[in-house]
Amino acid sequence: MKIVEMIVDETNEEGGVFAISLVNQPAIESDFVALSKQHEIKFEKVSEEKRLLVGPALIPNKTVFRKGEGEDVEDYYIYFSKDTIRQASQLFLKRGKQGENTLEHAMKAEGVTVVESWIVEDTEKDKSALYEMSMPEGTWMTVVKVDNDEVWQDVKDGDYKGFSIEGYFVNKTELAKQEEEEITEDDKIKAIRELIEKSGL
Repeated sequence: MKIVEMIVDETNEEGGVFAISLVNQPAIESDFVALSKQHEIKFEKVSEEKRLLVGPALIPNKTVFRKGEGEDVEDYYIYFSKDTIRQASQLFLKRGKQGENTLEHAMKAEGVTVVESWIVEDTEKDKSALYEMSMPEGTWMTVVKVDNDEVWQDVKDGDYKGFSIEGYFVNKTELAKQEEEEITEDDKIKAIRELIEKSGL
């Protein structure tokens, strides 16, 4: 099955991650940890809970299954490099997308905000280790604050278990082909112009 590296298209102002979704089955197969003051959900002390969720948004080089759309398109896997993940995490913050989050990629999540974001630099010393989460270097970690009572109850009920990104990315190989074709076309036009100039037409 084909494995495709996805990258941010720097020519697209919307390229990168524009939302983080709370989902039941995260594509990167890693659940978040729900934190209270004791680093776990205390059902009987809802008013004292911090209502924080911590987990990975993207893990470098981890393959994610994608269903091919259309009869002639085969199923495939995608992955993101460390560099792409760092770039996407920075663009997410620079563009102020911290409050643009959804539930199951279907509806806007009111009162759900990304309040912390970092890249794992050292697996042993990283903050994620405090929550007994062993993440590889280059992982994009996020902490989400849930102020929405209904959503928080759904988290406690186990309806949401992890994060899943929403964003615009492109196939690295396909983008390179397109750029090569564009250069070739430009070269043709340039060559024709040079011929015209030399011939004095």
